[in-house]
Amino acid sequence: MLPALGFTLGLWEILLIVVIILILFGSTKIPKLMRGIGAGVHEFKDGIKEGEKKPEDKPASEPEKK
Repeated sequence: MLPALGFTLGLWEILLIVVIILILFGSTKIPKLMRGIGAGVHEFKDGIKEGEKKPEDKPASEPEKK
């Protein structure tokens, strides 16, 4: 999976990581954690879409040049 770093993660390594995460966080906190991550990703995508929109008018704070 990560050959550029010189090592790969096999099935047993991934399962071990999942088990450790379950032990550390418990089965009740993981859905809350994933929900928070999903909300963050959603806000990030909305911010990107909002940044791509072109402003129709100049901002009021900029003085007009003569």
